[in-house]
Amino acid sequence: MIVTIHTAGLQTLAQVRAFVDGNAPIAFTLTDRTAAHQWMTDTLRRFHYRHGTRADKGLLRRYLAKVTGLSRAQVTRAITQFCTAGGITDRRQGPAKPFARRYTVADIRLLAEVDALHGTLSGPATRKLCERMYHVFGDTRFERLARISHGHLYNLRQHKTYRTPRGHVDKTRPVRSPIGERRKPAPDGRPGYLRIDSVHQGDLEGVKGVYLINAVDEVTQFQVVCAVERISEHFLLPVLTQLLAAFPFTIQGFHSDNGSEYINHRVAKLLEKLRIEQTKSRARQTNDNALVESKNGSTVRKHLGYSHIPGRFATDVNLFTSGPLTEYLNYHRPCHFPTESIDAKGKRRKH
Repeated sequence: MIVTIHTAGLQTLAQVRAFVDGNAPIAFTLTDRTAAHQWMTDTLRRFHYRHGTRADKGLLRRYLAKVTGLSRAQVTRAITQFCTAGGITDRRQGPAKPFARRYTVADIRLLAEVDALHGTLSGPATRKLCERMYHVFGDTRFERLARISHGHLYNLRQHKTYRTPRGHVDKTRPVRSPIGERRKPAPDGRPGYLRIDSVHQGDLEGVKGVYLINAVDEVTQFQVVCAVERISEHFLLPVLTQLLAAFPFTIQGFHSDNGSEYINHRVAKLLEKLRIEQTKSRARQTNDNALVESKNGSTVRKHLGYSHIPGRFATDVNLFTSGPLTEYLNYHRPCHFPTESIDAKGKRRKH
């Protein structure tokens, strides 16, 4: 046994104390209850638990709990059994006189058949169907189901025998939010229609990374990048106000994906106050927010990379992104973007 091999070298209580006080996690656990009880019995006998001091007994309790993974109360009950009976065995067993089973497997399958035919009605309606089948139509199979209580009917619906033939799966219901209009914005050559998205710098060992807010104007390609510690309303709204004020023209539209950091009542109230139209991407239309998605890779990831940046550095990162980086992107870095025109045949051309 793996546990016996690892603990065979612990021959004295001093060695056990060094093992228990160690901070390194153990690489073995006792998952078999029978093996765990036998190992606990052998350990208590080997270290003479009955004749040990109070400190030694407490050390052995911690030692047993660490190796077996049992709680303190479980170890205490096991030691009490050892002191009383001389060994530790599994005392779990079924009741001497179990309750009589009123509803059989055939009854549960019959209930599943009724629900499949009638579309899983409520408990009272289903019981009424069973009563009619027994009293009106004389079907003796429904004798017990005709007297079932409403509460226990729902209990039978949770039974594995019921679920196996049904195979009923509730589909995910889409969340409908009235905030924002689901469509692609149409700037018609006018500046001020923003595409916005969030870029996360990842988590590392439970530490949240900084979030980068990337906003691009669809027509002029003017781009502003800000950093925030969290995308909750407390952190996001001040930075979002700063971001909107950084554009040199009046903001007309605000388009994002369906993320809750932008589709919420606080952001909607801010945009409504500034008289900014809010739109969100449509389902299965990946090009609706493709402009800012491409900028995430070509600008944000290019200059800040993919490595983890802890959220506590959000203020310092924001000074860089909203200052030198935004200035460089808009006034020094060449940016190619298409312009549309209509040719002689009336077709829309991009140049």
